[in-house]
Amino acid sequence: MIPAIKRAAVEFKEIEKDKTILIISHYDTDGITSAAILAKTLQREDKKFNIRIVKQLERELLDEIKKEFRKEIIFFLDLGSGSLDILKNFSNKIFILDHHECKEEKLPENIKFINPHLFNEETEMSASAIVYLFAKEINKENKDLSNLAVLGMVGDMVERELSRVNSNILKDSDVMVKKGLLLFSATRPISRALEYSSEFFIPGVTGSSSGVTNLLRSIGIDRQKILLDLTEEEISKLVTTIILKTMGQEEKLNIIGNIYLIKFFNRVEDARELSTLINACSRLGYPDVALSLCLGNSKARMKAESIYNTYKHEIVASLNWAEQNEKLQGDNYVIINAKSNIKDTIIGTVTSIIASSFLYKEGTIIVGMAYRGDKIKISIRKSRGNKINLQNLLSNINKVINGEFGGHANAAGCLIDKEKEQTFIDTIKKELETEAIQIKV
Repeated sequence: MIPAIKRAAVEFKEIEKDKTILIISHYDTDGITSAAILAKTLQREDKKFNIRIVKQLERELLDEIKKEFRKEIIFFLDLGSGSLDILKNFSNKIFILDHHECKEEKLPENIKFINPHLFNEETEMSASAIVYLFAKEINKENKDLSNLAVLGMVGDMVERELSRVNSNILKDSDVMVKKGLLLFSATRPISRALEYSSEFFIPGVTGSSSGVTNLLRSIGIDRQKILLDLTEEEISKLVTTIILKTMGQEEKLNIIGNIYLIKFFNRVEDARELSTLINACSRLGYPDVALSLCLGNSKARMKAESIYNTYKHEIVASLNWAEQNEKLQGDNYVIINAKSNIKDTIIGTVTSIIASSFLYKEGTIIVGMAYRGDKIKISIRKSRGNKINLQNLLSNINKVINGEFGGHANAAGCLIDKEKEQTFIDTIKKELETEAIQIKV
């Protein structure tokens, strides 16, 4: 893949100086950090550019881009792999730097497509890592953007099993790595870390201030103590209590791991919390704040904190709704059809948290659905122990519903017309029930 990135960088350097560049990037942490890395790179090259942060590449959006930006160079970051059939009809010079699963196909000369799935080497990479490697090929001085790449890696949970390339990016950065409890934030009070932990769901504790207070009181830990400052004895007590609350499934509970500490605005912070902060801004409709934050705007940090507080309450309320309301359940799946009760921008996060919990048996597929205007946003996640490829699952279903889909083996999503709501439910139930039968046989 590295030679392909080098060739793409060479082609980029040959572009005329006066050409305007349009950056189109995904609105999650990986997409935002990717856009920030490329924006800083273009600034240093004295290039003119515009940025658009999007939820996904809907057909209407691509038609608009094709019509309005005929002369611009276009970069698609953290998206584009699922839209090759449309993009190959563009006349623009296009660079696609993405990591979502894709099918290799012949593309015209005007498209440079970099995706690790096209190579037989590093497949577990974030888009931010790919964009960073591209930026470093443009100019070695862009090595100082490695912190943003690591932040994007953490946002996409690629850092859990570091590959050779990702390890080298980490070495380029000044991010500190420490072993510790993988709770929400290692640099905030333990009470906050427990209440808002998004790594795994702790029944009776996640989202419950009183539940957190009772837990910490029972094991004698000061609720204001910072997670990194806990003694070995306190960590042991906390781990034991969490295991008991998650029904003793300690062999499946990855509670100890690497904590990535990153310097941001002259303060050392847990990269996972920064990732959640960025996600919160985008998912509540403020991707501009998230991008400004990554570009180093101190005023954006203050606004982001305010948005973040609202986001936390939205997540807790959404989790409570999902827990208390009726769901469609089968032997190996749970379908949460939230309709308008959960924001379409939050349904993916809620689905991920539930999938990481122990509310359902091992191997359960969690399907979240939420209305977005005349469309339905669908997010699919799988709990531990399930080997089904979710991107392939959606690909099969899409033959019936003809929606817009993409993702990875472990997390996938799609956007369908609201009128196809029941068709989708019937189709995915049939697919998953067939899968369950095959596994039993």
